[in-house]
This record gives sequence, structure tokens and C-alpha cells, in this order.
Amino acid sequence: MPDIDITRIVSTSKKVKENVGRVIVGKNDVVELTIIALLCEGHLLIEDVPGIGKTMLAKSIARSLGCSFRRIQCTPDLLPSDITGTYVYNQKTSDFEFRPGPIMAQMVLADEINRATPRTQSALLEAMQEHQVTAEGETKTLPSPFMLMATQNPIELEGTFPLPEAQLDRFLLKIKIGYPTIEDDHLILTRFRQEDPLNELQPVINAAELLELQSECRKFRSMLT
Repeated sequence: MPDIDITRIVSTSKKVKENVGRVIVGKNDVVELTIIALLCEGHLLIEDVPGIGKTMLAKSIARSLGCSFRRIQCTPDLLPSDITGTYVYNQKTSDFEFRPGPIMAQMVLADEINRATPRTQSALLEAMQEHQVTAEGETKTLPSPFMLMATQNPIELEGTFPLPEAQLDRFLLKIKIGYPTIEDDHLILTRFRQEDPLNELQPVINAAELLELQSECRKFRSMLT
């Protein structure tokens, strides 16, 4: 039986949860599920209405982990190369150099993913499954750790493209955040009245520690299979 440091996993997860809780109010269950997906090296799909803190959740998680964060605003005119990156001619060196796209980050938020065309959505499949992208016939490895958080609006269906089953299968969890309670609304107004707590949020672990925790969780999964 592999030696698994359960205590470290629990204590570190609690630190991350408490740190994110300084920004995200009254959504402990949502934060816990996000951390679970992160430790299990999975991706997260958030299906909910706009304006309830989906982007704030992704930014808070990234800052708590000390990971790089990029946001992709999905629209019907978004091209696959806008996500993966492309080669651009450099006049100074007289050569083509690779300009990485927003997918080349450790934490990526694909906002309103169902507004992107199926061709653009498919550009995310390789990244989600293989942790790599192919640009101009060359394979580029994504940074580690890597997690994609995608959002979609369940109400507005005009101008959207439903996610295919193959892509839905790449998400470990699908969650809803929901509206805050009246008490949480008052707390949010009080907390954000003078300044944005996200600006003061500091990492509680780093990327290297997260990779170690993911390795510990991988040992646990191997025991169950």
C-alpha cells in the first residue's frame, strides 16, 4: 500500500479554502469542489447566470496557489489560433517566433465557452486531455499544474453552440454557484465597500507544492482502481 500523506492534503486544502473565503463569500461547498477538481488534476465546468462570481472564483484560486492565470472570452469569431497561439514574423531577427496564446497558463478561465464555435472548442480538447497544444504543426507543452475552468450561461441559448459529449467528458465536475443569500449580500457589500480583497490576496502554497499534493492524490486513486 502506498504511503499517502492525508494530513498534509487536508491541512493544505483547508488553507486554500480559507484564503479563497476572504474573497468568495458563503460558497464553501463550491470552493471545496473546485479544490477537489484541482487536486484530482481535473477540469471544472461552471454552468450559471452572469454576475455571481465565476471569474472571481478562478482568480482567487489562482492567486492562492501562486499560479499564472489567463482568461479567454469566448465569442463566435474566436479562432483556434487565438487560444493556442501562432507564429509571427519578427523583422529584427528575420525569423518567425511563437507567440503563445492564453491557454499557455497554469489556470485558465474559458468564459462562456458555449459561445465559441465547435472548431474553436475542439482546440481545447488536446489541452484538456494531453496538457499540450499543436500550433502550426508543432507541439507545445502546457505548464504544470494546469487546470481549465469553463463557464456557460444556461439561460441565453441564442448564438451558442452546445458542448459535444467528447468535450463534456473532459470535465471532472460540473457545478452551479447560485445567488448569495441576503446575509451574504450584506457581507459582500461591507467587504468590497472600501477595497477589493482580491488585490491583497497572497499565495498560501506554490505550484511545486500543488504538484506534490496532486501526486499524493494520484496514489490514493491508484488504490481504488
